[in-house]
Amino acid sequence: MENSLPLSDCRVKKTELVINRLHAVLHGIALLALFYYRLSSLAEIIKNNDTALLLPHILILISELIFSFIWLFSQATKWKPVTRKAYPDRLPGDEKLPSIDVFVCTTDPNKEPCVKVMNTVISAMTLDYPPDKLQVYLSDDGGSVVTFQALKQAWKFSKLWVPFCKKYKVKIGCPEAYFSTDESGLDATFHSSEFIAEKKEIEKRYMEFKESVTKNLADTSIPVSRDHPPIIEVMNDENGDGMDSDKRKIPLLVYVAREKRPSHPHHFKAGALNVLLRVSAMISNSPYILILDCDMYCNDPLSARQAMCFHLNPELSAKLGFVQFPQRFYNINEIDINDGKQRYVWPKWEGFDGLNMGPILSGTCFYIKREALCGAQKFREDVDLIKLQKCFGPSNEFIKSISLYYKRNYQIEHKFRENEVQKELQLLASCTYDNDSEWGKEASGLQIYQCGGRLFYRLYYALQGKRDGALDSTKSRCRALIPQLYLIRGISLYPEVSSPFFVVFLFIFLSAQLKHVQEVFLTGHSIRTWSNEQRMWMMKALTSYLFAGLEVVMEKIGLTKTSFLPTNKVDDDQQTKCYQMGIYNFQAPARFMVPLCSLYMLNVGSLIIGFGRIMQTQKWGEMLLQALIPLFATVLHFPLLEGMVLRKDKGRVSPSVFRLSAVISTIFLSFASLLCSYY
Repeated sequence: MENSLPLSDCRVKKTELVINRLHAVLHGIALLALFYYRLSSLAEIIKNNDTALLLPHILILISELIFSFIWLFSQATKWKPVTRKAYPDRLPGDEKLPSIDVFVCTTDPNKEPCVKVMNTVISAMTLDYPPDKLQVYLSDDGGSVVTFQALKQAWKFSKLWVPFCKKYKVKIGCPEAYFSTDESGLDATFHSSEFIAEKKEIEKRYMEFKESVTKNLADTSIPVSRDHPPIIEVMNDENGDGMDSDKRKIPLLVYVAREKRPSHPHHFKAGALNVLLRVSAMISNSPYILILDCDMYCNDPLSARQAMCFHLNPELSAKLGFVQFPQRFYNINEIDINDGKQRYVWPKWEGFDGLNMGPILSGTCFYIKREALCGAQKFREDVDLIKLQKCFGPSNEFIKSISLYYKRNYQIEHKFRENEVQKELQLLASCTYDNDSEWGKEASGLQIYQCGGRLFYRLYYALQGKRDGALDSTKSRCRALIPQLYLIRGISLYPEVSSPFFVVFLFIFLSAQLKHVQEVFLTGHSIRTWSNEQRMWMMKALTSYLFAGLEVVMEKIGLTKTSFLPTNKVDDDQQTKCYQMGIYNFQAPARFMVPLCSLYMLNVGSLIIGFGRIMQTQKWGEMLLQALIPLFATVLHFPLLEGMVLRKDKGRVSPSVFRLSAVISTIFLSFASLLCSYY
């Protein structure tokens, strides 16, 4: 019976498919009509030699072409949305399940608080999986003694926490999230006196653990080392309990600090994962690997078994590279003004799955085959050792461990404490190991597509998709400038109300917005989510996308060199308070806020002046469509107006940014008006 039922299935979302395809056809026809109007108008302008209208029409046409290009390619992910379901209860017994290694990377305890990192590690140890087949590796790129000591304390706390979670089937494996969430519900188990007593004791131990880690952080100077030897340590008791899989009651926990020297490039997170891949091959050599960011805890203990439902499915396994889980944030409120839920992303990945492509590798929350990173095709019988060393580096023991894996023999014969193995581990974690080898190219170069592999997005969440930054910012800047400037001049760039093409433009706008609203409602969200997403897309296009595009251009021409800095994950109480109240915090760098505020002021100014001119000339039918553009932008981004004018708290737009933006927008309006008059 166990073999007769599939471990997973795939179903097409038929209702969404019909709606998406019908919308694509109607919207596409409307876009063709729009371009017919634009090209006809341009032909007439050229024929009449009307130079004043030629430039703005060309710019608007370019903007609409970019918009249509993005829209057309986005339809691919909506053409055949699918959903997959796993059946963990159909998996073979625990003794037949493959082993899993968990990789967690951290680098700077000043920016990545140890308590958060340890919560991620502890949550990984509570996965509903045989403890003797689960190993957790923490890569500490900073080589910090604070992180090392915190991991030791996390190990001790885990010996209480993991059995507690297993005993009561706790669904939230992260203790910080668990103790701040009411998981009791209607389950009688959570109301028993035994459970309540154990929970109180565990919570007390957790608070002691948390205070101890925080105290060490406060009492210790935390220099982030860029010059240290490799350190590899297995967490265990004095009697050695923790290493022997036959005695293990909780997963193996390993601390890894790779060697770093100022004279050698370390390749950031990619380099850390390379070392974890090599070190873990000598210790556990699990065929599957879960990769987590240090602030991404496991919120579903069944995720490992769900992932195995796909990896062990005989119909999928040979062509499957990894299983991607969505990223979710536990402290997001219902309003979610910053669009932190990323609602629009996950359905797009379901659409990729429907195209037999699978999702984009997100860098965290995915279960990947070790084979996909190392490349099984390397181990043909006719490949000699020298060629393998050229690919995998000089360690024969490491190459042997990989070859054992491909023979499906996962038992490593040596013991961790033997000196020879320690020497091998030191070599594998050294900064010079991958010199003159194919690491990053062939080895660990993500062989998924070369192997003919597919990638599956797992589970239940939905979304629309990120847009290409450079194209999106170009389109947004054209839409935010050209119609507004010519509205001030009283020059129409859109069809008047009496024209049949007025209906075309109105239909395209309403079609796009209503489709977005439909997708929002389909995922269980409200109209407020629609407005927040619209607002954040525009803000990103005019700030982060804009500067990211400029950064790429400057790097390509040799003016700058791209660098990587860890994201600061330390909580800011003021920002958190504003967010929970649904109030935007505009204390961003001036280089982001000035363009945003300047463009908003330009829209408000063009709206006021434009409506004044329309009332004076009574050109309502001719200018109405053009006037609706700054009106929509002004209403949508009203929180920005609040931040500039009405708010007095610390999260408002700073007075210096407001003044500079006012000067820039005034100068730009004056210059543009003169330019429009000249042409």
